[in-house]
Amino acid sequence: MPKDFRATTLERAIGRQLAGWRGERELSLTEAGQRVGFSSAKLSMMENAVQPSAPVDVMALGYVYKVPTPEWQAVVLRAQHAERVRARAAHHGVRFDAAADFANLVFEATVLKVFTTDLVPPVFQLPGYTAEVMRSDDPVRTARLAMVREAWSARLKDRDPPAVHAVFPEAVLRHVIGGPRAMKAQLLHLMEVSEHETVTVQVVPRSAGAYPAMGSPFTLLGFPHRQHNDVAYLETFVKGEYVEEPGLTERCAQRFAGLQAAALGAGESLELIAEAAADL
Repeated sequence: MPKDFRATTLERAIGRQLAGWRGERELSLTEAGQRVGFSSAKLSMMENAVQPSAPVDVMALGYVYKVPTPEWQAVVLRAQHAERVRARAAHHGVRFDAAADFANLVFEATVLKVFTTDLVPPVFQLPGYTAEVMRSDDPVRTARLAMVREAWSARLKDRDPPAVHAVFPEAVLRHVIGGPRAMKAQLLHLMEVSEHETVTVQVVPRSAGAYPAMGSPFTLLGFPHRQHNDVAYLETFVKGEYVEEPGLTERCAQRFAGLQAAALGAGESLELIAEAAADL
């Protein structure tokens, strides 16, 4: 494995699938490694995507774990595609749904930098707020937003929960979604989570004028492993997309820093949220 190896999100999804297969069979790394002829260290590195998963190794695991043939074949195809991407060859033939995978990255991240333009950030949304937003939209998206919220909520119980830095314009507070009562509950919840020591909420006031990344929401995620680069997640109602090139994620980080500079401080933002809640 080259020293500069950086796992793509597709390779990380493959690793999670391999770990899931082993977990379903209640096998330890040592037991599984003995069955397939791998060291437990190699199997651990495959599952955690700190080395690529070769298609032949995925095939061997599928066979040893007695995974249904269509299921392991699909993962082998993904591993083959990941090899082609890494070799800068063809990028077509296998579709990877970033929107469906996003909650997994939220669960794995140590830092979330979230910029929304129209809505309360998904990690902070109450179920009723999410349901109202998506009432006339796609129920699949509603379920995915709920998974994102639940992934963050689950991590709050960790000894070292992820840091969340959220920025959004004042208009998010003034757009009454689900009626005054539901919106007030959402704003009070936002005030509550903003007091968590690992959460920072900043609001860009209407008086700020133009600001960086205006109209272009994104989430930038950071991870604990050296082999896992920062990932930016972008989403429209059509699809979700990961941006993984370091130059582009660095541009996202710069935009986010500009947003934080344009926004009110945490204390003033909390006051503005309280004011919006009182107005309902």
